[in-house]
Amino acid sequence: MIVNQWIAAAHRGDAVGDNARMIRNLLRNWGHESEIYALTVDDDLATEVRRWSDAGARQGDITIFHFAIPSPMTRAFATLPGGRVLLYHNVTPAHFFAPFDVGIARFAAEGRRELATLAGRTDLALGVSDYNRQELVALGFDHTGVLPIVVDTARLTTAAPVPALELLLKDGLANILFVGRIAPNKMIEDHIRLAEHYKRYVDIYYRFIFVGNYNAVSGYYATIRALIAEYRMLPDRFWFTGPVPDRELAAYYRHAHAYVSLSEHEGFCVPLVEAMAMDVPVLAYSAAAVPETLGGAGVAFAPKDLEVAAEMLGALVYDEPLRRQVIAGQRQRLSAFGLDQLGPRLQSLLAEVA
Repeated sequence: MIVNQWIAAAHRGDAVGDNARMIRNLLRNWGHESEIYALTVDDDLATEVRRWSDAGARQGDITIFHFAIPSPMTRAFATLPGGRVLLYHNVTPAHFFAPFDVGIARFAAEGRRELATLAGRTDLALGVSDYNRQELVALGFDHTGVLPIVVDTARLTTAAPVPALELLLKDGLANILFVGRIAPNKMIEDHIRLAEHYKRYVDIYYRFIFVGNYNAVSGYYATIRALIAEYRMLPDRFWFTGPVPDRELAAYYRHAHAYVSLSEHEGFCVPLVEAMAMDVPVLAYSAAAVPETLGGAGVAFAPKDLEVAAEMLGALVYDEPLRRQVIAGQRQRLSAFGLDQLGPRLQSLLAEVA
């Protein structure tokens, strides 16, 4: 059987593309023919991912369409002759972007409109979380399920050290890590406010590290920088690294004292799984799919009281028995995202469509 996948863009380190490659490897191991097709392909992935213009993109017995942004793929997918499986990674609601970039807000709104056009035109509609699946049901999709993201944690757990960077990270400051785009739904401003509470009530020896693209919403990033200046905080205690290769990302995780997520909209949140795999205790605001991904692991909290969060963060950094307890729970939760769990689920779902 030919089981192909469509993704809008193939970028190394992107959660959607990484997930598609893991699925493709599983499919090939099971004896299926399987390719990934994308509208845009990074040069270093040219031998792994084919262009969507290739005729083979329309010849799958089953096609899995990873939906995350609007694209010409949406209309074409609805007319494919073979089995059609939608895998919904979520689209950030437009209202998060509206105050900072009208163009991105329109793009996000269009993504949700396009998604709705596929209701009744798929054989199976999957969310990477039940949170996403419920959105699909609300839009009118009637045959739904859940297939969590397959996260390639080995690329981090087996990464070689980066001595120069790791020396900088071992200077005695508590490293508080965040990984992801600097985007409004991530609520980076709350990280800055958390840092102010942490500095005032817990500890002055801290460093907040943000690993990810900060150019996606430039107006929002400028707002974050302005907030740091408004609080008169030391700029060198806030690192915005931009995108980094896996070796450096692994180094940041390896030397993080805690991972913090204050996001108000996540369809899954891959960095939570990465942090668990790297034994970094997680402190997360309990919103959207975050509590589902954590599954009782880490420390999740609501409502968003940042003074209380600062106290919890201090405990995760300095209370060694608590750290060990949280990390043990995270290791147990991590097993839910292994291939031995997700592989049989994918086989069963594809068998329904076939």
